[in-house]
Amino acid sequence: MKRPASFTKPVEALSRAEAAAELEWLAREIAHHDRLYYQLARPEISDAEYDALRARNSAIEARFPDLVRPDSPSLRIGAPPVEAFGKVRHTVPMLTLDNAYTETELAEFLARIRRFLGMDADAPLVFVAEPKIDGLSCALRYERGILVRGATRGDGYEGEDVTANVRTIRDVPQRLLVDDPPPLLEVRGEVYMERADFEALNARRAEAGEPLFANPRNAAAGSLRQLDSRITAGRRLRFMPHGWGEADPPIRGSYFDFLQGLGPYGFRVNPLVARCASVEELVAYHHRLEARRFELAYDIDGVVAKVDSIELQERLGAVGRAPRWAVAYKFSPQRAITRIRNIVVQVGRTGAMTPVAELEPVTVGGVVVSRATLHNEDYIKERDIRIGDTVAVERAGDVIPQVVEVVRERRPPDAVPFRFPDRCPVCGSRAVREPGEAIWRCTGGLVCPAQIEARLEHLASRAAFDIEGLGKKQIPQLHAAGLIREPSDIFTLPRDRARLARLAELEGWGEKKIRNLVEAIEARRRMPLERVLHGLGIRYVGEVTARLLARHYRDWPGFRAAMARLAAGDVATREDLLAIDGIGPVVVESLAEFFSEPHNREAADRLAAELEIAPARAPSAEASPLAGKTIVFTGTLERMTRAEAKARAEALGAKVAGSVSRQTDLVVAGPGAGSKLARARELGVPVIDEAQWLAILERA
Repeated sequence: MKRPASFTKPVEALSRAEAAAELEWLAREIAHHDRLYYQLARPEISDAEYDALRARNSAIEARFPDLVRPDSPSLRIGAPPVEAFGKVRHTVPMLTLDNAYTETELAEFLARIRRFLGMDADAPLVFVAEPKIDGLSCALRYERGILVRGATRGDGYEGEDVTANVRTIRDVPQRLLVDDPPPLLEVRGEVYMERADFEALNARRAEAGEPLFANPRNAAAGSLRQLDSRITAGRRLRFMPHGWGEADPPIRGSYFDFLQGLGPYGFRVNPLVARCASVEELVAYHHRLEARRFELAYDIDGVVAKVDSIELQERLGAVGRAPRWAVAYKFSPQRAITRIRNIVVQVGRTGAMTPVAELEPVTVGGVVVSRATLHNEDYIKERDIRIGDTVAVERAGDVIPQVVEVVRERRPPDAVPFRFPDRCPVCGSRAVREPGEAIWRCTGGLVCPAQIEARLEHLASRAAFDIEGLGKKQIPQLHAAGLIREPSDIFTLPRDRARLARLAELEGWGEKKIRNLVEAIEARRRMPLERVLHGLGIRYVGEVTARLLARHYRDWPGFRAAMARLAAGDVATREDLLAIDGIGPVVVESLAEFFSEPHNREAADRLAAELEIAPARAPSAEASPLAGKTIVFTGTLERMTRAEAKARAEALGAKVAGSVSRQTDLVVAGPGAGSKLARARELGVPVIDEAQWLAILERA
């Protein structure tokens, strides 16, 4: 774009049209020079010339404040504080990655892909390998080339609007630097902080008497979530792209080519990204990167391997919250030597009792560690771990510290063997270890303060009810004050004047904070069924299982009635649950155990009475002919694997069952179909072959 002729005029002499044209040119020109300086290290103009461009931009905006553009360079310095972040619903979920820690696990990942796609072992399959930067995921939405929104990953389905903050990141183009940008492109990547900038930030905080960040990732996360984006602007965050969400036109072809195509848009693409055509090449890439990880300017904790073909990525889809076509191949854990001062037992929200070693503080991978997990009683016995022992500590996946080995030659004479308690250390209830399990559990249930608080924290957490302002700090405080003792108490609090008055007497609870909490609770009174089921904290019922149950039973009354039958020993209900693809005997037993306890049933019912529980909606429910249908696959499918067929059906809103019953709507039968086909004919269930099934998919 040619420099406007008005550029030589004084700002006060500009017309509105001239000012608008100049601001457009300045936004493009400054973005161009930002990329040359910050990303390519090839500046074309002097600092004085660059400063003059920014000064003119600021002067024009000061005279014409209504002409400030969404891609204005001035937005990089931040804006005044906001009250709170808004919520952003991800149209395309931001998934997590499964992990592999060994070459064997990596090889199994590749083998699963080939099995799913029905590929021969020697069929070509290309992957893209890239460093796994230790930061936090962020989505940048561009409409007609202009950055309109930045959002955190959140729980994968809903994140926080951090647009003002991402605008301050130099690696994030305010506009895509091409003349014909796509109508819509959501670029996803990692926000992180380089080690040198992290050390400088901590030095400034130490000098100011402020608490230090534990590592660059924590610093980046805290910086991106500042309500005052001017603080974010001073933290020198970086951004590296690694994917996309919504896109118009759709992204096609090669993932590697997609990444390289982001460079002309103004993004800094990682130069270490490489194509690999085998397990051996991926392992070699992993070893090369691990050997030089500390030479890089930023922290990495492994390598991400992704199928290069976007068409194959779409066919593979996702299972639960992770794509089938990608895996994080983690580095070997970092290790340090220290001494065990004591062994204590923690009680989790399900009553699980976990032994934890209290250590003499030691730095492991840049983080000071003073506690490490000992997993369970058998783990301690097998390694003969004693109080007073000198031990090796690792951070599993560079995150969770654990004791991995005893340095026997340094064992003191007075080292004390650890005996696992048969009573809960929190409430004194009997502790039991069930046959076949490695974990001891407190039987105190809802009378155990450790479990009550943890269950309430889980219910209010982002993955469950997502109640803003009710977290690990507030719930223990409110529980200790007797204001919240069970889940339903959260939702009765807003209308209980006596309890609200007592809340106002607690430290840190002013009028505004109480008002915000009440509003946050009321905003969560309407809750999807799957989040309610997850929020109950039933053992083995995580987000994925809760979603399966919600889709199967559709609404709370249907689910609750089924659980009453299950608790009463109804065989048909048990079989119905086991027929849900992805639900096994362990989950069924856990559900039966939970709803067999009267206090659990009563607490769940009191919570439900306070809520408007939204029925589950299947994906594509309005457009798909399969939405709400129960489908059974039997026999051999020749055009796709059984796993892919199930995934395609579920993506279109269907429930895939493992057995035929009167609730079955459709059976897809291939060659070799046996008893399931006979049962379908006996019950009069419609049966189609694979060709008819593929025709349905093409029309959907």
